[in-house]
Amino acid sequence: MRVGSFVLGAQFPGQGQGEALHRAVRSAEVSEEAGLDSVWLAEHHFVPYGTCPSAITLAALLLGRTRRIRIGTAVSVLPTTHPVALGEQAALLHVTSGGRLSLGVGRGGPWVDLEVFGAGLEAYERGFPESLDLLVRWLREPRVEARGERYAFREVPVVPRPSESLTHSGGPEVLVACTSPAGVRTAAERGLPMLLGMHVGDEEKAEMTALWRRLARAAGRPAEQLADPGHVSAGVCQIADRRADAAEVLTKAMPGWLRQGLEAHVTVDGRERRMRDPLAYTELLCGLHPVGTPRLCADRLAATSERTGISRFALLTEGSGDLAATEENLRRLGAEVLPQLR
Repeated sequence: MRVGSFVLGAQFPGQGQGEALHRAVRSAEVSEEAGLDSVWLAEHHFVPYGTCPSAITLAALLLGRTRRIRIGTAVSVLPTTHPVALGEQAALLHVTSGGRLSLGVGRGGPWVDLEVFGAGLEAYERGFPESLDLLVRWLREPRVEARGERYAFREVPVVPRPSESLTHSGGPEVLVACTSPAGVRTAAERGLPMLLGMHVGDEEKAEMTALWRRLARAAGRPAEQLADPGHVSAGVCQIADRRADAAEVLTKAMPGWLRQGLEAHVTVDGRERRMRDPLAYTELLCGLHPVGTPRLCADRLAATSERTGISRFALLTEGSGDLAATEENLRRLGAEVLPQLR
């Protein structure tokens, strides 16, 4: 089982953006010190829900600050970036880091980001498969041309080529954030592992992994991909000596962050959207994920793995909103939970 941290750079009420980003960087450094397997970085624009606007840029910084741990994007939003530009950045980091980058990508949402970056709603609603295929080709082939609806260009060489890495010649792994059956199909038909969100429980995640397996098999994906796809499950983790204390930390801090963060999202076309009740959502997360004693957290992770077949986790550990508490949470995860999973 491989356990990593999920870093949003969340800006809690009363905090500055620099404070949120400093906590994000320290979370990654402490994750490595604590013996975690990976760090997964979220990407958001124009909202305090997450203050990192470029997961691939922050990944570059953290790959330079660390030596062992894997750094992943969760996710880089494809509709608002050129897949070749993202592919070049990912290839560069793959080669120079010794293969420690994981590239998670997703559709994002119908936000004003699409207007600001000139992508348009079409890129979000129908353009994701074309962008994904171009990105994967860039990371796997020596030369690439495009003849799609959104991207069309003559053949050009891939520089740097991910296969030129001295230690990891296969190129960086690419994962796809999936929130619907259509997303699962997109990932499965290409044999790409899924990133599954923290808002869904074990039963739904098990259904999604089973659907992925059926669709991947129907698409003729090789047996080794079906046996170990490498899906990642996102969740929340808060450790305390009593479960009630761990839940109290989150229910005191997270609703304020969720309220101001989610309310700040603006749709590109004025469509109405319903926001979750922040306290009810926090309580839901506490019930779904490893929140409690070290023993309870280990049991919860093991149970999720058994029910879903997923053995990789990205856990939000900054739910307290406090740097010192986040560092302690990460160190306890490494020292008191991980040994029970081994």
